Amino acid sequence: MKFNPDADLDTSGIEDTRGSGGGRSGGLPGGMIPVGGGIGGIILLVVIVLLNGGIPGLGSDGTDQPAAQNTGPGSLNSCKNVTTSKDCRFVADQNSIQGFWSAELPRRGKKYTAAPMRVFEGQVSTGCGPATAAVGPFYCPPDRRVYLELGFFETLQTDLGAEGGDFAEAYVIAHEYGHHIQNLYGILDRIKTRSGPTSDSVRSELQADCFAGIWTNHATTVPAKDGKPFILDLTDDDIARGLDAAASVGDDRIQSKTQGQVTPESFSHGTSEQRMKWFKTGLDSGDLNACDTWSANPL
Repeated sequence: MKFNPDADLDTSGIEDTRGSGGGRSGGLPGGMIPVGGGIGGIILLVVIVLLNGGIPGLGSDGTDQPAAQNTGPGSLNSCKNVTTSKDCRFVADQNSIQGFWSAELPRRGKKYTAAPMRVFEGQVSTGCGPATAAVGPFYCPPDRRVYLELGFFETLQTDLGAEGGDFAEAYVIAHEYGHHIQNLYGILDRIKTRSGPTSDSVRSELQADCFAGIWTNHATTVPAKDGKPFILDLTDDDIARGLDAAASVGDDRIQSKTQGQVTPESFSHGTSEQRMKWFKTGLDSGDLNACDTWSANPL
């Protein structure tokens, strides 16, 4: 994955709270759950709590959750371009993903509302209530934010066996922004059943994979404000690593690793094969119309 070293990065939608002491307050009452937690439930605990209706204490009144931001050296908020620091690649990913959707949705007659990406460590307060790093990356519908704990990417490799790499990381972020697209279209409101191989939860997660593939199809053409593309090149190896990351977070793969057996009735995100299939569907088509995982027999 080759980033453009000269493309100007926009940090206005980045909230880096690492080391700031922010985001560690108590949670909100109720039972609202985040979407895409762990991008597959990276540990058994995550799988269990999501299938049982959410993380205890999670809730929402739909309000914004302010957090102190870290603006010091090494913060994503200080990124000017990808050469500022290695972690600035996450800003480039976010800028490219939002840049694509902010152009694509109006082209289809739909207004795009930007979603900030909050980077945290340890624990964070959200519009869905408190969450910890164990949840992995997730999207919170009430506050319309993507939440990212960078340590997840090491877990993706060490615990789930993914090859990793820059594009594997970009796929994860694009998947969570796929949930934001679903939220803007009201699709998340359709999630009623949260477990089982053909559940609404599985259909939602596979569609988010497909949306990630759509962005991937267009990734090298998305320009920054200065007209220069954020991403210059995606190789076959990059795509293979993205597909590998999708496979690594399949329900069957995770259940095999965490409990030694596969139980389809508790699926919440789809199998490895399905996740690769729908990511590739979006990648090959580049078209929202190809991502209908809600029809009678889409899986």
